[in-house]
Amino acid sequence: RGPVACGGFHLPIGSAVLGLRVCRCNQGVALSRLAWPDGVMAGPDFSLEERARASGAVRVAGVDEVGRGPLAGPVTAAAVILDSRCIPGGLDDSKKLSPKVRTDLFDALSDAAEIHVAHASVEEIDRLNILRATHLAMARALSGLRSPPCHALIDGNSLPRDLGVDAQTVVKGDARSLSIAAASIVAKHVRDCMMRELAETFPGYGWETNAGYGSRRHIEALRELGPTALHRHSFAPVAEAARRR
Repeated sequence: RGPVACGGFHLPIGSAVLGLRVCRCNQGVALSRLAWPDGVMAGPDFSLEERARASGAVRVAGVDEVGRGPLAGPVTAAAVILDSRCIPGGLDDSKKLSPKVRTDLFDALSDAAEIHVAHASVEEIDRLNILRATHLAMARALSGLRSPPCHALIDGNSLPRDLGVDAQTVVKGDARSLSIAAASIVAKHVRDCMMRELAETFPGYGWETNAGYGSRRHIEALRELGPTALHRHSFAPVAEAARRR
């Protein structure tokens, strides 16, 4: 295949310019960040993955979670193994992206990457605590991949127990690793969609817009309507609302 046009330039497939790799995939042509020249603001790149691969890890997964802070709903984690030959352009910390961009990237990742999403329930959050439940969701996400990865990049500074694979933590990983950024996008997209659906069953709390977080509308609804079966009773605002009923 010949070169592709990009910003007025014709770039051969597989080339790299300004830290961007050019590749073809089901979504067309993708530009993938590799590394940035000195002085250029960097987003997530593939250097941690490449380092792991250089040590013999063929399959490297990024893992991230969403939903530690909400008052309602599960905590969700995603594990993503990117195809280094075709990484969708625009991957970044999901919090920096608009819902439309996250949806588009979720669709692109669904075509171009290996993905598994898992949850820890409200009951598990209340029984274990939110950190342990988050780690449980991460472990489930990794174990749900088609085959175990050789190495996992875990967002944060706390390594989950019993992962069953070699792993390392990466502080602010969704801003450093493309695989973790991809996992953050997938986890947030899936959980946001879930909370919008649950809002139809439990109306009045604003989950369709606040995703279960403690917005003003959500706190007011807790006081007026009381907690639901999907509220985290181990969280202070929910426990307080329950005591008042």
